[in-house]
This record gives sequence, structure tokens and C-alpha cells, in this order.
Amino acid sequence: IDGWGMVCPGDPEKAADFARRAASVSHDGEAIYGAQVVAAMEAQAFLESDINRLLDTAVGLIPADSTIRRLIDDVRGWHAAEPDWRQTREKIAANYGYDKYVGACHMVPNHALIVHALLHGEDDFRRSLTIVNTCGWDTDCNSGNVGCLLGIKNGLAGIDGSPYDWRGPVADRLYLATADGGRAISDALRETYEVVNIGRALAGEAPVAPKGGARFHFSLPGSVQGFRAEGDGAKLANVERGGERALELSFAATTAGASARAATPTFIPEEAIAMPGYTLLASPTLYPGQDVSARLMAGTGNPASVACRLFLRFYGDDDKLETVTGPEATLAPGAATELAWRVPDTAGNPIAEIGLEATAGAAGPVSVLLDRLAWSGAAEATFARPAGGGAMWRRAWVDGVDLWQARWPQTYRIVQNEGCALISQGTADWVDYRAEATVSVPLASEAGIAVRVGGQRRWYGLLLGADGTARLVKTSDGRRVLAEAPFPLTFDRPYALALEVAGDRLRGAIDGKRLFNVADIESPLPGGGVGLVVADGCLISEAVSVRQVA
Repeated sequence: IDGWGMVCPGDPEKAADFARRAASVSHDGEAIYGAQVVAAMEAQAFLESDINRLLDTAVGLIPADSTIRRLIDDVRGWHAAEPDWRQTREKIAANYGYDKYVGACHMVPNHALIVHALLHGEDDFRRSLTIVNTCGWDTDCNSGNVGCLLGIKNGLAGIDGSPYDWRGPVADRLYLATADGGRAISDALRETYEVVNIGRALAGEAPVAPKGGARFHFSLPGSVQGFRAEGDGAKLANVERGGERALELSFAATTAGASARAATPTFIPEEAIAMPGYTLLASPTLYPGQDVSARLMAGTGNPASVACRLFLRFYGDDDKLETVTGPEATLAPGAATELAWRVPDTAGNPIAEIGLEATAGAAGPVSVLLDRLAWSGAAEATFARPAGGGAMWRRAWVDGVDLWQARWPQTYRIVQNEGCALISQGTADWVDYRAEATVSVPLASEAGIAVRVGGQRRWYGLLLGADGTARLVKTSDGRRVLAEAPFPLTFDRPYALALEVAGDRLRGAIDGKRLFNVADIESPLPGGGVGLVVADGCLISEAVSVRQVA
């Protein structure tokens, strides 16, 4: 719900309308009103700093006889009469508690705690979060709404003004719960610009893309975009130079040859592999064959030249991290350079991190500024079971099927009992490429490969049908058959499938014979990963390969 307020700055009516439509997908009644209140308050918080005036704006957009309106009026009255937030919490429990609004995390009691914390928190970020979390119930959602509104209203100063370092330990790292696996590993700055550009689009304005659209550009105060320093005494800081911001890696070199590193996740980090509560579905954001570029600057106060290079780590044998380094550049104090690196093959193992290494040419304080870091293009890779074992290669696939068990000897043996589903991996950076897989179908109504996958319901597919028809289909807001041709399917027989996409043109071949060459001129899918698709049955394959096309 927070997103609707953020993409409608200063327009609480529009935010409330979006919130109503979104909440109506899964909720009704009072839950919708509560969502509208939060979205409207957050939209108006770009212009208004007083919590009570924000509440006045929001309640004017919901029915006066609703439970949410009565609840807000009650909490405001209790707050005015009693400064002790614990006493107000007891009144909320007595009148709107879980015993009266039953179910899994009922919205009404938790909405009361949001309003409660905003009023008793007295505009203090730490105090407000302390209250809303100490009150219990649905603490993650409640504190998220409270923190978001205060962040909008009071800005970074309201967060950084606390005696606690709220942002440092998190390092901007952010995970998105989405079926589009390539979007899952992200950071606060990247998502800030996503939200900003949605808002700009709604306002009829062009998007902003700092530093040529680089994935890492560090353009807002304090942003580190997931990077953490490695090495004795190594530190990271967001610094301003010449009107632009960069990420500074600094360390005190005790001898020539001393080094430090900074890295950011491109896939599920080690500490998140066994994340409690929720399974993190994600694909890597970086793949073999993609072209990485970076702009670096050596600190003007360095005691001597500094050697810099990029590196990556991937989950190798038994899921142990292994390191690969890129080309090195030596920078004199104050000098700048561009690094370019085509990511090498990792034998089907997913890339976990990318980073920068700096090695001192002499003892003394050393600093290197990373101005930007980006990559582009589709992968050049074969996704098969790695020889060294481990399980992270499987985690790189977003698994939307009913069954994909590790116990079978085949790399991919996927089952969907009813309907159509797929496993997929890749990112929106993959635009023009060719996907290939040899598949066999023990039993299914349809099965095949997919390209430009942007989720379980957004992809192109080359599918073999049990009805004796091969089809080139587009799934996006429903399914559309782009082309079809007679093709008898023999169960358990292997078929070599190839599906190439370039611009709006799709070319499909089976066993080396091209069947389809069509253009999708009606809102073509812009980019996305590769997938294996099965409907009402089972598909088997040993490997899926992706190759770039011009």
C-alpha cells in the first residue's frame, strides 16, 4: 500500500483510489478503507507535516460510518486524554483486539496500532517504531507503514537524527517478493528510482536515470546500494565530488600490497539462504557473457598508485563461494579509469556477488571512488546440474510448478498436476537471445520452453501439444497464440527446441527445423529470462542454454 502513496505525491485522492483498486484484489470492506487511509496519509505527507492534519485528510476519503473511521476517532481521543502509550494500547486491545476481530492478522486491530504509534511517537522515528513493535500483533507490516510515512514526512534527517544507526547495518539491501526472479535482489536506491519514475509517468514526465542508467550510481545521500567493506579497517562512505556522488572505499595500508574489497549481492547471500519465515525466491542479477563496466577514481591523497580490479564470487562446489577476478588497472593519485569485463563462464554455478578490490602501492591512507557500475546484454550460459554438487543452482530458478524434486537423476523433471506453470531464471536485461533445450514429455497437455519471462503470467513460449499441434504463444494478461502448426507429439521422445527472440521477432524451431517466424507487433514483451513450461503433466530436460543474438 505504501507504494500508492509514494507514486502520488501531494494527491491523496489518487493514492486512495489506487489503494482501493489494489486492496480489492484480495480484500473488501474495512480492509480497503484502512489501505486508503495509509495511502492518502503518505501521499499528503509530501506536503503536510502534522500527523493530525494528515489523519483529517485521510478520514475524509472513507465512509463516516465505517469501523476504521470510528477506530481512528477513538485512538485520537485516547491519545489526547492519556500521554502513556501503554494505556492507549490497552484500550485498543479492549475495544479492537484480536478476540473481537479474529483471523490471521486481522487488519482492524493492526490499523489501530499504526495510528496509535504515529500519535504517541511524537514525530520521533525511533520512538514510533519502538511503540508499534512493542505493541505486538503484525509487527512487520505495522512498523513498515509507520516507518514509511515518517520517512516521507521527515526525510533522511528524521531517520539519521536518531542515536541509532538505522541504515548502516542494512546497507540498502532489499529483497523483492516477486515471481520475476531477476528483480528480487535489489537495493533501496534502485527501488527509490523505480518508485520515482512510476510517479513521473503518472504525472506525464520523463523518467530519470542517473549516470546513463547505471545499476549502481550512488546518487542519493548515504546510499551504498548493498556494498559492504572487507578487510582490516576498510570503510565505505557515500561522498560528493564535483556535484555528483560516488561510493568511497578507504583503508589504511600498513604496507605496499595491502588490499581491501567491497562487494554487493547479485544473488541470495549466504546469510539469507536459510531465511526464516519466508523462502526467498530469486534469480541472479548477473550472468556469464554479460558485459560489466565501471568507472573508478583514485583518491587525490593516496601515497602512491593503487591497483584496482573487479571481482565476482559464485556458488561453486558444494555451494562454497569461489572468486574470479577481472582485468586490473593501476591508478595514480587523482586519476580515473573505465574498467570493462565480460563475465566468464561459471559452469552453471550462480554468481553471488560482484565487487571492487583495491591494492595499495605504498603504506598510508588509500581511497578509491566507485562512480558507477553497470552491466548489459543477455547471458551466454548453459544451465545444467553443476559437476561439483550443491543446491544453489536450483535456487537460481523461480519454481512455480507443483513438483521439482532433487532425487531424480534428470536435471529438470518438473510436474504440474493441473494447469500451466513454469520454472524460470534470468532478468529483464535479457532482450535479444536464443534459448535451447532438449525436452521429453512423459505425459502433458503442453510442454516446452519460454523466453522473456517476467513472471508466471508473462512470457513467450514454444510449446508441444498433446493434440498434435506446436504453438508459439504469448502469455500476458491472458494467452494469445501467435502461430501454430501441425506437429505430432510422441511421449518420452526427446525434442530439440529452440526459440529466438530479437526485437519484436520470434523464431521457433524443433529438431533443427524452423516452424515459426513471426512478429509480435502488439505490445511485445520487452525482456526477461528463460523458462521450462509444463501443463497438466511432466517435462524432462538435462540443460537449458542461452546465447546472445545480434
